[in-house]
Amino acid sequence: MQVDFYHLTRLPLERALPQIAEKVLATGGRLVIVAGEEGRRAQLDQLLWNYAAESFLPHGQAGGEDDARQPVLIAANPEAANGARNIALADGIWREEALGFDRAFHFFDEERIAEARAAWKGLADRDGVERNYWKQNDAGRWEKAA
Repeated sequence: MQVDFYHLTRLPLERALPQIAEKVLATGGRLVIVAGEEGRRAQLDQLLWNYAAESFLPHGQAGGEDDARQPVLIAANPEAANGARNIALADGIWREEALGFDRAFHFFDEERIAEARAAWKGLADRDGVERNYWKQNDAGRWEKAA
């Protein structure tokens, strides 16, 4: 199980998340995106429709009839009704249930850095968990820092 911590310093989530979603889909994977607040989930829904004119990310919000068919599902809880093995925690809050997936993408900004550090430390001695810490350089590109 791999957990990738993405420290958002230059690019906002609105630019980073679609890039990750595209990469997951390009490999034939599925993704569940988790955000606790309903308003944030609605924003993410709009984001995936509109983030780039030349791109399309097929997705839906959890709770619909076609959840199982959605390549990307936006949900309040870390449950993969679409069979996803990848999870993106898009609200900066670590959830232990993410460890039930093959890969977790934990996005956080300066407001949530203390919680992210606690999650990083908490995963240090877990068997079968590989941690990666990614930060943005001055050009906004991701660099592996740990």
